[in-house]
Amino acid sequence: MLVIDTNGEQPLSAMISMITKDASGVVTCLDEARHGFESGDFVTFTEVQGMTELNGCQPVEIKTLGPYTFSICDTTGFSDYVRGGIVSQVKMPQKVVFKPLTVSMAEPEFVMTDFAKFERPGQLHLGFQALHSYQRKHNRLPKPWCQADGEELVSLAKEVNSGQTGSAKVDELDDKLIKKLAFVSAGDLAPLNAFIGGLAAQEVLKACTGKFMPIMQWLYFDALECLSEEEGGAMLTEEDCAPRNSRYDGQIAVFGSQLQEELAKQRYFLVGAGAIGCELLKNFAMIGLASGEGEVIVTDMDTIEKSNLNRQFLFRPWDVTKMKSETAAAAVKQMNPSIRITGHQNRVGPDTERVYDDDFFESLHGVANALDNVDARMYMDRRCVYYRKPLLESGTLGTKGNVQVVIPFLTESYSSSQDPPEKSIPICTLKNFPNAIEHTLQWARDEFEGLFKQPSENAMQYLTDAKFLERTLKLPGAQPLEVLEAVYKSLVTDCPHSWADCVTWARHHWQCQYSNNICQLLHNFPPEQVHGAPLHTLLHTHTLLSVPTFVPRSGVKIHVSDQELQSANANVGEDEIE
Repeated sequence: MLVIDTNGEQPLSAMISMITKDASGVVTCLDEARHGFESGDFVTFTEVQGMTELNGCQPVEIKTLGPYTFSICDTTGFSDYVRGGIVSQVKMPQKVVFKPLTVSMAEPEFVMTDFAKFERPGQLHLGFQALHSYQRKHNRLPKPWCQADGEELVSLAKEVNSGQTGSAKVDELDDKLIKKLAFVSAGDLAPLNAFIGGLAAQEVLKACTGKFMPIMQWLYFDALECLSEEEGGAMLTEEDCAPRNSRYDGQIAVFGSQLQEELAKQRYFLVGAGAIGCELLKNFAMIGLASGEGEVIVTDMDTIEKSNLNRQFLFRPWDVTKMKSETAAAAVKQMNPSIRITGHQNRVGPDTERVYDDDFFESLHGVANALDNVDARMYMDRRCVYYRKPLLESGTLGTKGNVQVVIPFLTESYSSSQDPPEKSIPICTLKNFPNAIEHTLQWARDEFEGLFKQPSENAMQYLTDAKFLERTLKLPGAQPLEVLEAVYKSLVTDCPHSWADCVTWARHHWQCQYSNNICQLLHNFPPEQVHGAPLHTLLHTHTLLSVPTFVPRSGVKIHVSDQELQSANANVGEDEIE
């Protein structure tokens, strides 16, 4: 199998500050951000001045030496490095070769899904072979939680292990694990079926597209921690798990009839009926949640759009423009007519606490989040902590996903930890030394929001919200002064009174941003002076408006790093460009 992209991530790039002439040339990147490369990556070079042999060369394999340095090929015969250059990661195709099944059975390679169960895959590799032997012998699987069948499977597993000649042989068989495999092998769990089905579909897509590394080569997934433990209470019996001639017999075979009865009584609150919400509702219906005295309450204020149909599988083309919550509720009702489910169209937040009040939360057994923003997640987390309710939190980003189970008094809450901050562009690079397309895009976005979005919103709040000043003064650092100055400009000093005022303001702002600031930058950093890469001049245009001639100001400090900017913030009165 040829894999053209092993991880699906955007290729990395970095600015170069130095390349040495050596048997293994060392490349040093600008210290404003880590290069992010790994040993074994391939890179190409562009815009290098001096050591031009690197420009347009074939992809070179690198070895990382640190967060800002890595080594490349022999550069002793190259020209002397002068300055500049960009290094870019190249996704190199990788040929993946798999062992034949017979060879892989004896010499298995395992994908680890849980490093707390490091020895588990090898044990299950033998256990499943024993399970196939048992099925061939008896023409059936072991009976649920049958001790005799469990003992027989252990014996068969020992025979399988003794016949191994390769790395598949284990020193000591885990009898308890093999017994549990026997106890639950006749079971059938809808959520696990969904997981395995999704996994299989992913492998097909990998083979079709050549994107992402395939599973190499065995994956054994288990959630045995969900089963009853001998130490924690009475073990399940054959009678507990015997078939009831119901649609839940496969589940009863694993967890027993008592758990099934408890599931039917559950009252759950699902917040969101999008992609994750649809998946959760389907699983709720399949496992029989709220199929008796309980109830599922799902709320989502959105309507179905055509773009939702590719991933929110409970919806069909004729459902477009309908409410998500009601449509999803009706869809799972068809899957399992016994489920009791109610759809709401409310946004969760302080405004709906009269609906989702004390009585509502006290009546719940748990909450599941299927949200698309952090603020709502944190709000629901606070409510669950306050009312001491379990929370199932989950989210997706592209092909990535996460899930967090929050149990009162047992685990941390969702808000107890935070994701690492996204990689941001240093302010000084953004304002004065942009060197990549994403820098100019972010600059334009910040400029637009700073001119037309934030000031107008703040001015409107100042005029309509009596508590605006109180909230603003509580902001940290210099933010209160910045916000109030922007409001004052919007309403007083820079407030236009005619269309001509608007045109004049726009022309002067253009002159400041695209001429004066550039001239000031070139005054402080002449073309012969280099900061990472040469500074480029821009063409000036002329209009009919009279624009004051620019005269460079003396004593202006232009910060070249965010550290320098932070240290200078303590100096009041210094004329600075940020």
